[in-house]
Amino acid sequence: MSLRRLFLAPLAFVSIVYAPAACAPARHAVAATTDAAPLPSSCHDCPVWNAPQTPFRVHGNTYWVGPHGLGSILVTSPQGHVLIDGALPESADGIMARIRSLGFRVEDIKLILNSHVHYDHAGGIGAIQRVSGATVAASPRSAPALERGAVGPDDPQYALRIPVIPVKNLRVIHDGETMHVGSLALTAHFTPGHTPGGTTWTWISCEGDRCLYMVYADSQTPVSADDFYFTHNTTYPTAIADFRHSEAVLDSLPCDILMTTHPGASNFWERVAARDSGNANALIDPQACRRLAAASRTSLAQRIAREDSARALGH
Repeated sequence: MSLRRLFLAPLAFVSIVYAPAACAPARHAVAATTDAAPLPSSCHDCPVWNAPQTPFRVHGNTYWVGPHGLGSILVTSPQGHVLIDGALPESADGIMARIRSLGFRVEDIKLILNSHVHYDHAGGIGAIQRVSGATVAASPRSAPALERGAVGPDDPQYALRIPVIPVKNLRVIHDGETMHVGSLALTAHFTPGHTPGGTTWTWISCEGDRCLYMVYADSQTPVSADDFYFTHNTTYPTAIADFRHSEAVLDSLPCDILMTTHPGASNFWERVAARDSGNANALIDPQACRRLAAASRTSLAQRIAREDSARALGH
């Protein structure tokens, strides 16, 4: 068995992809009405991840505009909008179509933020930037990969890299920095481990006088290419310590509504379905970030145990 199979097969739960039948009810169901003709798929799982999804309001000025299996979040204001993540390269047209279907202009996106630079989250950013003219902001470890259009050798998935459109007009940010567009204020929290430059974003969205802490959490799963060991490697030796740091960050964040890069990691569609069925508060869970951190600790411990076993067997 290859190292990739040995390490990744038991981790299948960390990248759950919900089939269209498991979607929320009608107004959030999978629908092709807001998507352009699809581009060729860039990976085996990409057609499922990129399944079209009707856009909708999460809370206040926060909207889901991504495909069904990958996060892309629009935060709006009269002075301009912020987009977080661009999903796959072939997702860009669909994301822009969804934004327009909500009544917003892509050209009013002033800032594009990124969780991490893998092709399934950063792949569409370059194309959306070209249409919108927005500035892209990223962590120091992510910025070089966005500029060249591919992850570097310090990334656990370097051997699996799929190139994306390079990003221009890029601003490098620091941990804890708050980015502003008009009245919007979104704060970066570096949460590395899955990638060296991973970033979680937080902000506040209000509906009337009800204001909630919104969290878009980066991936917290120890997934890698063949032959990469989180426990011993020369390209990303701080990976395990980085995971520990990120878990502590998630434990500490105010967290009313959690969204994740892969919605299955936060049971997002089940919560949306419950809200649409009449539970108005179903998306609100102040313990959700702590549960995500706990799941990360469990999957990392399992990964370490598998690596130890593989080394003992001489793999």
